[in-house]
Amino acid sequence: MSLESIKYTRGSLEILDQLLLPLQTRYIKVRGVEDGWKVINKMQVRGAPAIAIVGCLSLAVELSPDNESSKKNMRQEIEGKLNYLVSARPTAVNIKLAADELINLANTLCAEDSISAEIFKERFIGSIEDMLTKDIHDNKAIGSFGCEAILKNIDGDSPVRVLTHCNTGSLATAGYGTALGVIRSLHATKRLEHVFCTETRPYNQGARLTAYELVHEKIPSTLIVDSMVSALMHTRKIHAVIVGADRVAANGDTANKIGTYQIAIVAKYHDVPFYVAAPLTSIDMSLPYGEKIKIEERPDREMTHIGEHRIAAPGINCWNPSFDVTPASLIAGIITEKGVFAPDNLKSVKTT
Repeated sequence: MSLESIKYTRGSLEILDQLLLPLQTRYIKVRGVEDGWKVINKMQVRGAPAIAIVGCLSLAVELSPDNESSKKNMRQEIEGKLNYLVSARPTAVNIKLAADELINLANTLCAEDSISAEIFKERFIGSIEDMLTKDIHDNKAIGSFGCEAILKNIDGDSPVRVLTHCNTGSLATAGYGTALGVIRSLHATKRLEHVFCTETRPYNQGARLTAYELVHEKIPSTLIVDSMVSALMHTRKIHAVIVGADRVAANGDTANKIGTYQIAIVAKYHDVPFYVAAPLTSIDMSLPYGEKIKIEERPDREMTHIGEHRIAAPGINCWNPSFDVTPASLIAGIITEKGVFAPDNLKSVKTT
């Protein structure tokens, strides 16, 4: 059974505090947009799809008890608060796209004279709630398409060994996962022999979160440190690398957790196909190529400390970008809920 990272009923939202995993399992109440911004910015919730869903649900929770505001006031509040939520993690495109769609919806509802403030609120909140169901459905489709693409390249009934980076499972989405969803689908076919997951320094999402999910679901797996990928591919036959994405540019260049780019280079050298699993909401056709993607930089403390314990020499300078960009030329395919596409063919998937 997949982990439940988001607990939502109308007017109530709790998220699993991922900073405490794997040692503690504790849920945090999100009472409104301010709480939503904080849990996203502090990375108590992370993963581009989950960021979008939690951010939008935090607005739904705040709107739910409001029975006094006019349509015009709600529309103004919605636009300001959604733009504020986007600022919490600027590299993740999903929340920006969701915010733009919801602002357009609010404008449309506000302009329609026959729609009352009560109906406005009901339709708006209902649209946000639909995001939860759609995300799980899309993730399962991604898992199925990715599984099929990987097995197509494997001779006979040979067992499959894959590598993944960062966390892309139930903890990063509404449920099931993107890259980890592909791994779940492979496991369900009984063809998956083993998963190798990287630790993902400096925040250790792989060691803390992906490893936690793999153990929870009894998927055969091994944790490696980030610097072991080259040695792993040299000594063990790896059939595919599967990672997620926070943003994909129009040409297929992909921003993902720092360390992804170097794994893609190593995979290319060892002739291992490198796949990106991401919903269509992660593809940003407004950006022509990866250099235009805004890369978030995180505090030095994430590198210099583990918890309260300092591990780096005091006074050393730090550079802590949260993401890097993998060129499209290193990517074998981008796995979406509509199928697997070559990086240079994304325009077709966005129009189908």
